[in-house]
Amino acid sequence: MANTSQIEQIAERVERLLVRYEELQRTNALLARQLELVTHERDSLKSRLGAARARVDALLERLPEIADPAAPKDHA
Repeated sequence: MANTSQIEQIAERVERLLVRYEELQRTNALLARQLELVTHERDSLKSRLGAARARVDALLERLPEIADPAAPKDHA
């Protein structure tokens, strides 16, 4: 009888471990999906940032140079 009880306890623990394993697999799948989404969002933001920097650089190149206040002025 004691042997049967011990086998039942082991079987119960194995069942609990299997349930926990399945839970961890689902959690891992959810975390992997979240990581994929966040990585995609990060890449998109980096791309947008690069495009914005390029536009700002292009605008800065079009601006006239500001005269240096310390430079001598030509009064002709």
